[in-house]
Amino acid sequence: RAFDINPRSPGIRVGRHRRPLGGRRKRMMDVTVALIALVLAAPVMLVIALLIWVTDGGPAIFSHTRVGFNGKPFACYKFRTMVANSQQVLVDYLASNPEAAKEWEQNWKFKNDPRITFLGHILRKSSLDELPQLINVLRGEMSCVGPRPVVPDELQRYGACAADYLQARPGLTGLWQVTGRDAVDYASRVSIDSRYVRNWSIWADVVILGRTIFAVMKFDQAS
Repeated sequence: RAFDINPRSPGIRVGRHRRPLGGRRKRMMDVTVALIALVLAAPVMLVIALLIWVTDGGPAIFSHTRVGFNGKPFACYKFRTMVANSQQVLVDYLASNPEAAKEWEQNWKFKNDPRITFLGHILRKSSLDELPQLINVLRGEMSCVGPRPVVPDELQRYGACAADYLQARPGLTGLWQVTGRDAVDYASRVSIDSRYVRNWSIWADVVILGRTIFAVMKFDQAS
């Protein structure tokens, strides 16, 4: 079922959209880019999967529920970058570290996350952990360019900007990733994604895709 946004929250419109942002033009570009990228990246993805299995054991692919177009949930794929018992590690870490709990509440992430493996750090810094999301793009759950995919609880923090998020497919990359990444605070990330939706054009997507290549090379700013 689709996730419902609280209608009592000020400024949030709960209406449903017939088509995702960009319509057929954006979808055609998504499929073309994703197919080409998947073919080119297949050898790299195979190597990464083998490295995860050898160094940490367990499955190489991790999926987590994200909110998609019109609030429909989907399983968002990534290469696994955390230890197998990451949920328990998170619970213990938050319980024993008040400062970390505050950081998690504000940003939904840690500057130094104890759950991430050594290989996971490398994958995240290079953004290679997100390559499996090309499958999500081909399945029509994501777009090559769009808002950052969020979990249901996180969307409640978007306020009026939730309406913008819900009319687009979440993106493998987006305006936030190429303008600030982790250098901007949470509210700024939301505002940037909202601005992308409100000012969308096919040429904006082309520019963002091009800039993404350079953004992922800045390892110190990786998401």
